[in-house]
Amino acid sequence: MALKTTPEAPLPVGEVSRLIGGWIDRLGAVWVEGQITQLSRRPGAGVVFLTLRDPSYDISVSVTCFRQVFDEVADIVGEGARVLVLAKPEWYAPRGQLSLRATEIRPVGVGELLARLEQLKKSLAAEGLFAAARKKPLPFLPQLVGLVCGRASAAERDVLENARHRWPAVRFEVRNVPVQGVHAVPQVVRAIEELDAIEDVDVIIVARGGGSVEDLLPFSDEQLVRTVAGCRTPVVSAIGHEPDSPLLDLVADLRASTPTDAAKKVVPDVGEELERVRMLQGRARRCAHALIEREERGLAHALARPAMEDPHRMLDERADHVASLVGRSRRTVGHLLDRADSELTHTRARVVALSPAATLKRGYAVLQRSDGHVVRDPGEVSEGEVLRARVADGEFTVKVGE
Repeated sequence: MALKTTPEAPLPVGEVSRLIGGWIDRLGAVWVEGQITQLSRRPGAGVVFLTLRDPSYDISVSVTCFRQVFDEVADIVGEGARVLVLAKPEWYAPRGQLSLRATEIRPVGVGELLARLEQLKKSLAAEGLFAAARKKPLPFLPQLVGLVCGRASAAERDVLENARHRWPAVRFEVRNVPVQGVHAVPQVVRAIEELDAIEDVDVIIVARGGGSVEDLLPFSDEQLVRTVAGCRTPVVSAIGHEPDSPLLDLVADLRASTPTDAAKKVVPDVGEELERVRMLQGRARRCAHALIEREERGLAHALARPAMEDPHRMLDERADHVASLVGRSRRTVGHLLDRADSELTHTRARVVALSPAATLKRGYAVLQRSDGHVVRDPGEVSEGEVLRARVADGEFTVKVGE
């Protein structure tokens, strides 16, 4: 239950400590897994003091146990070992300290660790963290390379020396961290995050020169794997342990077998690149020469054709043919005009012969009334009506008699 306190009615420190102790005493025993970072076995003392640490986080807790409890595993458990502890939380009121009172300690074997790693591997693979589609390509020529490795280690020396031998202008941003033990995971994670936050860093190498399965456990930690998966910068794993591949090798964008191999894969060799440039220049020069020679041969072949040697020859050969066609065209048009003229004359003669004017010339006349109608029947006119008579050479009026 929450305590009701006020500035006027506060609780004494001793009361608070007593209440906390009461709450903790109600907790039962729990199994706890961690890594031993400190071990104190004083000669003649009946109690052994340990510090148990979570390798993935910066969290530790004190553990005490009777000497006979620790003696059962003393031959196989030491600092750095992973253990399972059955313990009950205890509160030491005078100092306000929380600790665990262990009644049983079990070492975590390599086989069990590998089985857990295999289960974690399947879980992360199901999330797609190891998929090839999410891996980022490495830059061809990185200007600044981030390096995470142990201080003054052979891995650091191998990466720096081989990279600068291949490309002297390459620059490194180095983060020296523990690469094994309980402090390895948080510091390696922090170093990777710092390098990933630097805009100029083109690629990050995480290097270590191999080791036992226990030594390489930090590089299979879930927190480290997820940190690498979330990096915007390509990450190269160079742990250098062929038989047992840590999970970092699977999530990294590129796996190198050794730190030296990482330097070779990340940084191009200036000599090899210059030789490749020379080869490409030679190939380009040969291709250009071959193209020019092929075009020159084609041009010479085109110039050797008769039409190109004597361009007017073709015109001269065609001139007579053109003149013949022009003459034929003129004769054809003349014939067509003569035929049309003859047909026109005949047609005109027929039209003239059939026209009313020709009829009038033969002595006929056309009588029209005053309204212009032609008289065709005597009954159409009346006595004394004036008509207009039209003949071939003119017209005159007539008057109708009886």
